[in-house]
Amino acid sequence: MIIEAPIYKEIYGPLRIFEVQKVIKLDTETETVVNNFLYNVPREKIQNLLSDLAIVVPLKDELLITLDGVLKAIPHKCPIIVVSNSKIEAPNNFRQEVDLVKHFATLTNSQVILIHQKDNGLARAFEKTGYMDILDRDGYIRDGKGEGMVVGLMLAKMIGAKYVGFVDADNYVPGAVNEYVKDYAAGFVMSDSPYTMVRLHWRHKPKIIKKKIYFRKWGRVSEVTNRMLNLLLGYLTRFETNIIATGNAGEHAFSMKLANIMEFSTGYSIEPHELVYLLEKFTGNDGSEEDKDIYNSGIDILQIETLNPHFHEEKGTEHILDMLLSSMSVIYTSKITPEDLKDTIRKELATHGINLDEVELKKPHVLPPIRNIDFNTWVDTLKNNAETLLIFERN
Repeated sequence: MIIEAPIYKEIYGPLRIFEVQKVIKLDTETETVVNNFLYNVPREKIQNLLSDLAIVVPLKDELLITLDGVLKAIPHKCPIIVVSNSKIEAPNNFRQEVDLVKHFATLTNSQVILIHQKDNGLARAFEKTGYMDILDRDGYIRDGKGEGMVVGLMLAKMIGAKYVGFVDADNYVPGAVNEYVKDYAAGFVMSDSPYTMVRLHWRHKPKIIKKKIYFRKWGRVSEVTNRMLNLLLGYLTRFETNIIATGNAGEHAFSMKLANIMEFSTGYSIEPHELVYLLEKFTGNDGSEEDKDIYNSGIDILQIETLNPHFHEEKGTEHILDMLLSSMSVIYTSKITPEDLKDTIRKELATHGINLDEVELKKPHVLPPIRNIDFNTWVDTLKNNAETLLIFERN
């Protein structure tokens, strides 16, 4: 893969946030690209990394045909982890997903793990290890993509994955999914740190307008979220910046070492919360003994602009407003956000018809880092109690 070399980055404590790198060519061999502005990630290096990269697909009542396309597009070497929160009462959508995954795994000889988010044995595994924040009042795993991501991370850890990437199940273009995974791998190859996050910036988010496809560059929420995150980073560094372009990047990936120390939120706040959490964690942190290795290695946050556009289901105005409120809540309620920025957020929301006298910006529910979970106890409890856990190994 030929990709733009990162010329500029923002540094804050151990964080290195790189500017967006555009994919120039998806497939290349080992020949050197004689150009200081381009980076050649050879096909062989990407292929070698894929077997260590687990891909988590969280889903809830998605169309089977889109899920089928997503699974078929993930490179064969990657272990696949499907975490479903779909209906299990009539109509039993999860039963259909099980049939689809079984057929896919058998047909392609793929390594796949499937589990339902409401599996009682899965909940008991977290309860047994004292990780109670993921459970609801009835003792089951809470609804939400963030909770599904944590489940996926633990299953990836169970199979020894070194990297974990997330792909949404509502992507209409399988070829785009295939690129996303290879973009993740390229990012990890380029990084010099064992603590790495790769966040994808879609080249376009096409919409149908007056029966024609319009290739829009920015999502309505993303534009606002990115601007507010950049204002927050500028406040911390005292230098204005526009480097963050992936505030709402649903497609993103972690090295397992970074995933272990991350805090995750729920709802639509997940992606901006990841960045805010890291900024909070290293504001006023003079390098505790626990984080000594992080300071020595640094944390690389790479942003890669895809070659493929991103086609997904249009979920309407209500979804957009919910996403905007969740994203702004993360920034607004952060302990490092100054009053001036809070005022800017209030004014921005007002332009979208949101009055904070009527709507409260609440701090999202968060899930603490998984590094403190007793891993062996979690795995043993899961395997002995889970009812929906299916593991398909390669022959």
